[in-house]
Amino acid sequence: MSNKILLIDGMALLFRHFFATSLHKQFMRNSSGIPTNGVQGFVRHVFTAINEIQPTHVAVCWDMGKSTFRNDMFDGYKQNRPAPPEELIPQFDYVKEISNQFGFVNIGVQNYEADDVIGTLARQYSDENQVYVVTGDRDILQCINNNVEIWLTKKGFNIYNRYTLDRFQSEYGLTPLQLIDVKAFMGDTADGYPGVKGIGEKTAIKLIQNYGSVESVLESLEQLTPGQRTKIEANIDNLKLSKTLAEIHTEVPLNTGDLLTSMQFGTELSKILTICQEHELYVSRKYLSTHFG
Repeated sequence: MSNKILLIDGMALLFRHFFATSLHKQFMRNSSGIPTNGVQGFVRHVFTAINEIQPTHVAVCWDMGKSTFRNDMFDGYKQNRPAPPEELIPQFDYVKEISNQFGFVNIGVQNYEADDVIGTLARQYSDENQVYVVTGDRDILQCINNNVEIWLTKKGFNIYNRYTLDRFQSEYGLTPLQLIDVKAFMGDTADGYPGVKGIGEKTAIKLIQNYGSVESVLESLEQLTPGQRTKIEANIDNLKLSKTLAEIHTEVPLNTGDLLTSMQFGTELSKILTICQEHELYVSRKYLSTHFG
């Protein structure tokens, strides 16, 4: 396969480093007083992955506002999240501007999450290309296939928890798409959807390993333990809703052909370092020149 396509969850990297450094009030303000700590972490994460993967194409995918089609299905979806800190707010547009200057394509589609955009591109492009996804969100593991590898942020800027199809199947004993059914039972406190109260990850995985899907479990309730059956019967509507919310939408309206052409990446490190200097991203510049110069 000639193309290596890197898809990046931009918000995941921006948030991760913002909160890691804001804990110690390290906002890394530039001479205009604008905080850059989240942006600087984003830069280091992205170029560490680029150095290892050597992609031919790069896109950064973004959430576009708080409301998506999932909020139309369930009012409580992601509504339990606090408002972003004031030091983070100016970095939302700033990081996209810098990403664009680096030569990355920024992609966001109203009414969809970044995960949906990543899932759509990964599904389309993996037929003929090798696709790598960098994110902090385990939900995206449902998008793994033979040609899609997921790199979850783990520690620092250069350690990723990498999932191939083989690793996922040996670890979970499931197909990637069955992760949707597992999440339906578990629910997700971060995303604010309920699942089945009293059923955690271990039980959810076992149920899907044994029965294959939410629908098959519901058809086999008489075979379950009395406790499991009682919990599920009391939460059938929540279970069905949670499965819908847990599934990444892989048919976001995108012109994937034109996008692929624009995603070609070949910006020289010297230009990247110049951009960092111009934006006073001195911590990032030093990191890149030391590790990749």
